[in-house]
Amino acid sequence: MGLDAVKAALPEYAKDIKLNLGSTVGTSTLKPEQAWGTALACAVAARNPVVLKEIADEATAHLTPQAIEAAKGAATIMAMNNVYYRAKHLIGDDLYASMPARLRMQIIARPGVDKGDFELWCLAVSAITGCGVCLESHEKALRGAGFTREQVHEGLRIAAVVHAAAVALDAQAALV
Repeated sequence: MGLDAVKAALPEYAKDIKLNLGSTVGTSTLKPEQAWGTALACAVAARNPVVLKEIADEATAHLTPQAIEAAKGAATIMAMNNVYYRAKHLIGDDLYASMPARLRMQIIARPGVDKGDFELWCLAVSAITGCGVCLESHEKALRGAGFTREQVHEGLRIAAVVHAAAVALDAQAALV
């Protein structure tokens, strides 16, 4: 069912999100593996079981098993990094910036998929969790790898819509 099931589950007040799901993930200008990897990583980050299951189900038609694992890996490594780097930044003491993380992050160096695609997925997850440090770092890596601003923008659009769908479905479940 995939995106259609998510759209069908959205309440009327989320009509814009329903329409945007089709126009972002479904017709993205990104390569299919980039768009679906972004959607899957964002679905993991957004934490709604319906959004995650349906996007994961449809993503299997567009992603290799390695890419599925890498998208889930991007979401989980960024769950750690976004908290850590955002907190160091928000404390506002420059001495924290010089302290080594001493956190294992090997998946970033060897994600098992194209490094640029993995960076895109990390950037999109960082947009959901609101880590400015990670957003800047991943955008710089993407631009250095030859990604255009339009491609970065597409990743951000997918992140916004997948997250919004998760928020609407969480709200609907809580209000029923």
